[in-house]
Amino acid sequence: MKILVTGANGNLGRELVSRLGQAHKIISTDVETLDITDFTTVKSFIHDNQPDLIINPAAWTDVDGCALNPEKAIVINGYGAQNLAIAANEIGAEILQISSNEVFDGLSKRPYYEYDQTNPANPYGYSKWVSERAVIETNPHHYIVRTAWLFAHGGRNFIQAILGAADAGKKLRVVTDEVANPTYTNDVADAIAQLIETERYGTYHLVNEGAVSRYAFARYALDKAGYTDTPIEPISSHQWQRPSRPPLYSGLANIAAKSIGITLRPWQAAVDTFLAMENLLIAE
Repeated sequence: MKILVTGANGNLGRELVSRLGQAHKIISTDVETLDITDFTTVKSFIHDNQPDLIINPAAWTDVDGCALNPEKAIVINGYGAQNLAIAANEIGAEILQISSNEVFDGLSKRPYYEYDQTNPANPYGYSKWVSERAVIETNPHHYIVRTAWLFAHGGRNFIQAILGAADAGKKLRVVTDEVANPTYTNDVADAIAQLIETERYGTYHLVNEGAVSRYAFARYALDKAGYTDTPIEPISSHQWQRPSRPPLYSGLANIAAKSIGITLRPWQAAVDTFLAMENLLIAE
C-alpha cells in the first residue's frame, strides 16, 4: 500500500513513518513540503502521488495558542483535514484522521465511548471536532482515531518535562483533577498499523488502557525514574492559570478497536518501556 503521512516530523508522524515503512511505501510530508491549508496545492500533490491511504497527524497542537487564535486553529486543524479528505476522495483513497480526547467536555462520570456525544470545551478541541466532521462528511472511506496525552521519544512531552524539572531541583506543582489516558506513540503507531489492514472504517479510541490524573501520572514517572524523594505539590486546575481550559475528565475507552482484536497495554507498562528505552528506568 502507498501511504501518505502528513506531519512526518512530529512525534506521532515520525513513529508512523518508521512503523509503517516496514510494510508499505511511505510518502512523508511536513509543513515545508505540503501546506495542508492550501487546497490547490493539496489537490495537486495527492493527484500526482496517488496514495492509497492518507494518514493525517499534522496539526497545530499548541492548545494555549489555539485558545488565543481559534480561527487559525480551525483553518489548520479543521479545514486542513477537509482539504486532504476531499482530495483523497477524488482519487478513491482512504483517509485516517488523528483526533483528540479534547473533543469531549470532560463532564462524564465514566470513560468516553467512541460514539458518545462530543462537546468540545476549548478552541483546540473544537478545531479537532471540525476535523472529524470535515473528514466524515467528505470521504466515506475514513478512520477517525482519537488519542490522548501522547509521549514520544525525541520530543518534548509531559514525562520529560517532569523529570527535567526534578533533575533541575525545581518545585513541582501538578493538577489532581485533570484525568485522561497517558499514551505511548509507539503503541498508537502499532495499533494504527493493525487498523488500516481491516478496512473497518469508523471512529476509534486508541489509547493505552487506564485513565489517571496528571498528578498520579507525574508521581509514577518520577518513582520509576528514581525520584521517589522528589515531592509534588497537588493543586487544582484552577490554581494553574493558562489561556485554555482542558476538559477535566476525558478518559477514553477502546470499545471499537477492541471488538476487532486491537488492544493497547496499560499506560503504566507503556511508561516503563518508554523510560527503559530512554535509559531512565531504575531497576527495582
